[in-house]
This record gives sequence, C-alpha cells and structure tokens, in this order.
Amino acid sequence: MSERDYQTFEAGDVVLQSGRTFPGMRIAYKTFGTLNAQRSNVIVYPTSFSAQHYDTQWLVREGGALDPSRYFIVIPNLFGNGLSSSPSNTGWPLTGDRYPQVTYEDAVRVQQRLLAETFGIDKVALVYGWSMGGMQAYHWASVFPDLVERIAVVCGSARCAAHNSVFIDAVRAALTADPAYRDGVFTEPPVRGARAMGRLYASFALSQDFYRDELWRGLGYSSLEDFLVRNWEVNFARRDPSDLLAQLWTWQHGDISANERFHGDLPAALAAIRAKVLLMPGDHDLYFRVEDNRRELAHLRNAELKPIPSVWGHRAGNPAQNPQDAAFIESAVRELLAS
Repeated sequence: MSERDYQTFEAGDVVLQSGRTFPGMRIAYKTFGTLNAQRSNVIVYPTSFSAQHYDTQWLVREGGALDPSRYFIVIPNLFGNGLSSSPSNTGWPLTGDRYPQVTYEDAVRVQQRLLAETFGIDKVALVYGWSMGGMQAYHWASVFPDLVERIAVVCGSARCAAHNSVFIDAVRAALTADPAYRDGVFTEPPVRGARAMGRLYASFALSQDFYRDELWRGLGYSSLEDFLVRNWEVNFARRDPSDLLAQLWTWQHGDISANERFHGDLPAALAAIRAKVLLMPGDHDLYFRVEDNRRELAHLRNAELKPIPSVWGHRAGNPAQNPQDAAFIESAVRELLAS
C-alpha cells in the first residue's frame, strides 16, 4: 500500500527477553471507532504471520463482532511485518543474523505501552487474534492478567506445538534453500525460495477435504495449478524474506510459560490467566490442532472450546472469502463480548 493510513508509536530503546536492547523500536498501528469516556470499550486485534493491518481490517465493520460503532479497535502490527520494527526497516548493525529476536512477550509489552502511553488505557475488553494473532492474545492474558477481560484465540495456541514447529522448520528451509540466501543474508529476492514456500504453505493452510472438493474453483481459479501459482506462489513474495524469517522465529518460540515467572510450566501459566477465554480452533486445521486447545482448556479457569466446523483448515480462522465460517466466528465473539 502506498498510502499511509496508520500511526506509529515510538517505544524507544527496548530491552528484550533475551537481554538484548532493540534501539528505537516502533509499532505501526491503526485504530477504528471512538474510545468511550470510561475507556472500557477497547478491543486489541493483533496481526498474524506476514499480515499487515491492511490484510486483517476487513473483519472490522459496523454490525460485525468487531464493530467500530461500539468499540475502539486497535490493530497493532506485529514486529517483523514490514511496518512495525522489522529487519527490512532496521539498519546496520542490526542486520542479518545480528537482528534481535523478538518474542511474543516482547511484542505485547510494547503493545501495552502503546495503549497506556498514547490513550491512557488500563483495561482491555477483548484481545482477538487469529493464528499468530491468537498466540499474542494468549500472551496478553498471561502477561497482563489484571488488564485483559476476555480473549478470543482463533486457530492459535498458548505454546507452539511440536508438529507446528516442524512445519515452521520446513517453511524456513524452503525459503532459505534459495541461492540468494548466503551467510545468513538474502542478497537478492529469493524467487525460487518464495515459490517453494508458497507451495509448502498451501499444503498445510487448507485441508485435504478442501482440495478434494476443489473449493478453489469457488474462488475464481480455473485449475489447481492456477490456484497454487496465482494465490500461493505470490502470497509471500510480497514480503521481505528477512521479515518472514523474523516472524517465523517469533512464532516457533511462542510459549506463555517461557519466562522467569513460570519457568516452562505451561499448566501453571494457563491456570494464572484470569480473562475469560474463547478457544476457536479449526476442526480441520493441520498445525494448530483442536487437541492442543483441548489440553489447554483443562488448566484454564474460565474458558470455552468451540471448534470451527470447516474444511478450510487453518484458513477457517481468516474467512475473508468464506461467509459461513465468518458468521460462525462472529456469532461466538458476540456472545463472548456480551458475557
């Protein structure tokens, strides 16, 4: 997008979980609606893998669950997405393998500062997120148990599961196998690597049933090859490859218990969450599995598991082209907000 329609929060020099300092860290964010006098109508809507707010704001609409006529909605762009601090907009010496690795906890702490320092917000009605956005929602509730009232985790988890991690390894391997990647740096656009990454991603993001039933035809594609080339091969080529690697690292290391408070004790971290939790995995999702959320549910104080019945797999949680799944999600979120 050439037209800038967002603001920037300058966080200054931020000490990360790793102990490293990220100088001049900044968040790009966009707001919708009006903050009420009580500052009680706040919804935080973090972005997902490779997405910028342009890609997710379709869900914000009057009459929808994220209704700007009722709520003040903030979309903070996740670090590494090319708008917030990312390898592509961070200069020397923090380039290549010198770029600081940012965790979800690092991200939500700066997002909380954005809300407090810019708007005076000390209570969040809902954190809603899909995929990496859902993992951020979990981190919001864990890091700020007294601040967050509700979270909706759509196709996300509190910890990156082992099989999910294997998938991320494969995606990273496909991208970095390109000859343009040398000594930890992309020397030119990795055309073959981006195509390979898109093909691999296509096999996991949508279910076997989606392909068996040729649902891509309903999206306007003439053949399976047409769908893979025009949809998936170009999907990640629009992003800087170093940004993609940075976000893959954040995703793979996602774990609400990986800190000095819980020392890797995930059940304890889940039990400490006070927010009301809505878990909405896709029942055909191949890497954020229903079973992962079911096991988390056993340790949560106040939570509901409501799988999305859909052959769209992981993409069921981002149904921009799928009205049936969108209606299911919005109905569940409305109930959560009314509770």
